[in-house]
Amino acid sequence: MHKYAIGVVGASGYSGIELCRVLAAHPAVEMRFAASDRWVGSTVRSRTGIGGAVGALSYVSNSDALTAAAGCSAVLLATPAEASLGLAPALLERGVRVVDLSGAFRLSDPGAYPRHYGFEHRAPGLLDAAVYGLPELGDRREIAAASLVANPGCYPTAAALALVPLLRAGLLADESIVVDAASGVSGAGRQASEAYSFCEVVDDVRPYKVLRHQHTPEIAQSLARAAGRPVPLTFTPHLLPIRRGILSTASARLAPGVRASAPAEALAAAYRDEPLVEVLETPEEVSIARVAGTPRAAVALAVAGSGFDPGRVVVVSAIDNLLKGAASQAVQNLNLVLGLPERAALEPFPGVSP
Repeated sequence: MHKYAIGVVGASGYSGIELCRVLAAHPAVEMRFAASDRWVGSTVRSRTGIGGAVGALSYVSNSDALTAAAGCSAVLLATPAEASLGLAPALLERGVRVVDLSGAFRLSDPGAYPRHYGFEHRAPGLLDAAVYGLPELGDRREIAAASLVANPGCYPTAAALALVPLLRAGLLADESIVVDAASGVSGAGRQASEAYSFCEVVDDVRPYKVLRHQHTPEIAQSLARAAGRPVPLTFTPHLLPIRRGILSTASARLAPGVRASAPAEALAAAYRDEPLVEVLETPEEVSIARVAGTPRAAVALAVAGSGFDPGRVVVVSAIDNLLKGAASQAVQNLNLVLGLPERAALEPFPGVSP
């Protein structure tokens, strides 16, 4: 069987390690290099326990990634946004296709980057060329044809899976949507800081980056594209004392005249042929434990037909932030880009870390 040569940059972060783990089990991929400034010279196996040919690779520096990418069909970037902003154009110039897990190419407006990411976008022309890669809600043909795929963020993936089908069907009122979501601490990356130490996070739940989280414009962009209009949005993230997973609760109001059964019908129709999105009967069935360590999402909703707030719809979704929110979704996109079955290496799933 022909195997496509692939590289991973940022391979020592949580998402990067998951990419290596998934690609090590991929039947149609040969991972050529893993780049990490932190672990240069160490083998993948010694740092992660991953075996086989991927485990035998020694990490190269991020600065050597362009040289290592020679002959690769695609490179996955699990790097900070500013690092991706430098690497992606250089890889594309060399004819290497890119799946970027950072936020460097997710937003269509270059003017949004200084405010939300803290830097001026140096390659605004690529924002038009980048394809947003959420396969269940996007155009798979467009993803397959892309040279640059912007892999969605974790919170935006959970929010979009819950809300986009309802907005596309025109079921929600033209008023504010509120999304409250909670993530395990791996969502913050491998930060060695007091705020994310064991004693600081255990037995506690708290909000963070209230009204200023960098994923807010990405969520708003997805909702606006689905609705065909700007959608007022309030997004509040919370930190959970667990390793991985996101639980997202979205609250909106039904448009006038919409049947109470219509949202559940729209959700079921949207994901009827999507094996990696499970639509459940009630929101109470949705949980992080149901999806943690898997590439799947779970989603369900309830509509208030009477009671204290008639017409309210609440949609709950859950994903693994490191998988459907990062690495496994990136492999879905990679498979589409390479013309492979979309769920190659994702079913059965090879396992997780941490």
